[in-house]
Amino acid sequence: MGNITKIDETQNLLAKFWQRSELTAGKEFPALSDGLRFFPGTSEEVVVSSSPADGTALGKIRLASVADYSAMVETARSAFDFWKNVPAPRRGEIVRQIGDAFRKHKVELGALVSLEMGKIYQEGLGEVQEIIDVCDFAVGLSRQLYGLTMTSERPEHRLYEQWHPLGVVGIISAFNFPVAVWSWNAMIAAVCGNVSIWKPSEKTPLCAVACMNIVHEVFAANDLPAGIMTLAAGNAEVGKAMAADERVGLVSATGSTRMGRSVAQAVAARFGKSLLELGGNNAVILTPSANLDLALQAVTFAAVGTCGQRCTTTRRLIVHRSLIEEVERRLVDIYSQISKRIGHPLNPDTLVGPLIDSAAVEQMQAALRSVVEEGGQILFGGQKHESLGGNYVVPAIVRASNDMPTVQKETFAPILYLMPYDTLDEAIAYNNAVPQGLSSAVFTNDLRESERFLSASGSDCGIANVNIGTSGAEIGGAFGGEKETGGGRESGSDAWKAYMRRQTVTVNYGSTLTLAQGVKFE
Repeated sequence: MGNITKIDETQNLLAKFWQRSELTAGKEFPALSDGLRFFPGTSEEVVVSSSPADGTALGKIRLASVADYSAMVETARSAFDFWKNVPAPRRGEIVRQIGDAFRKHKVELGALVSLEMGKIYQEGLGEVQEIIDVCDFAVGLSRQLYGLTMTSERPEHRLYEQWHPLGVVGIISAFNFPVAVWSWNAMIAAVCGNVSIWKPSEKTPLCAVACMNIVHEVFAANDLPAGIMTLAAGNAEVGKAMAADERVGLVSATGSTRMGRSVAQAVAARFGKSLLELGGNNAVILTPSANLDLALQAVTFAAVGTCGQRCTTTRRLIVHRSLIEEVERRLVDIYSQISKRIGHPLNPDTLVGPLIDSAAVEQMQAALRSVVEEGGQILFGGQKHESLGGNYVVPAIVRASNDMPTVQKETFAPILYLMPYDTLDEAIAYNNAVPQGLSSAVFTNDLRESERFLSASGSDCGIANVNIGTSGAEIGGAFGGEKETGGGRESGSDAWKAYMRRQTVTVNYGSTLTLAQGVKFE
């Protein structure tokens, strides 16, 4: 698939997603001259979404106001009164149809993700595949919302637990995964009987509109209320309103630690529930027994994929001192080859697309200046890719120390900090000695080393991998991290429990009142 750079070409790509969709009841919105539609919203703020690849204007969206958001909550609450009483397997059937709808639109939506966010086309396709996969997972889950049965200490009593939906789930997503992270939350929440309101990033609103139009085609075909899944495409004030809204049972927020701290405080102040997926500062450890061919392939993808704009991006490479010179030499050679394949994300030869905007470029430059001032040494890259213009940068390799202030922070850009270690315990200590705790990995062929890394004295991250990189998590496992990463878990395993409330039930089927703990009240 070649470059798509002209507005008339992007119109063809986007037009099929722009059917009228009643995301708020009774409102119609005028078509623009370019064939696109304003998204439902009544604020005065209109955002033009432009591709970070070349600045091409892709479309316009009128942002939702706080008042729009509040009305959406009432629509969602009305839909919840219906949806919670639909049998869970039937809810799963609707999600199955949603997965099939995304299969139908995978190619076009994958290209739109690439255009609006800037990740390469293969990664755009992969992100849509995540939606499809989590729909499949949720369909199976709809028949497995299990509770436990416990043995009661009292005769003729039954003790068990069951799970009920929370109600309205608020979803705040980031630009770097403009569609997949929404689906992790929305599809699991849906089979659990919840309804959801999605506040996407203001940097990638068109991807959100496309997803919602696809979903609402399924709702319309099944005569379901639109409020089961709605879209509040607004500014930061909408996100703040959601966090403070007592009508919202759970707020699932993905983004920076700074944003997550604000959301957590607002939600906690009203005794609500929050699910936070925040910053990462992920490390890979290379031991003397590591298969370097395998390791460097994995590290490269994890360090430069999505131009370093993944929460699971490898940012620190902790290498045994006996390997450091070879690893440095080989990485510089690999990066020099990659630097020749930076370009438009829809070009099939491209391996690294642009950063999201000029502010991200400047943040990368500022981080590199800071780490050099702290004593770091740039071994390769780091500069803007002047011949391409726009938001393109050359991925950087930097010799640094783990305790440097800049290394301790997450910079959302392709900077790989390289540092040596002498003992495995020292390497594990480096891995753990940052405020974030999302993903981690070790490359080793020594069983004792891998088990040490996975033990209670090993990695303190929510994700710990052996002989695979820090990024590319499967949806079947619970995704999330510890410390400043927020502690949330999404997607697989038993992450569904975050979207439900537990209820402990005792049934006395006898004719006498027996108190627990042998208490007598006669």
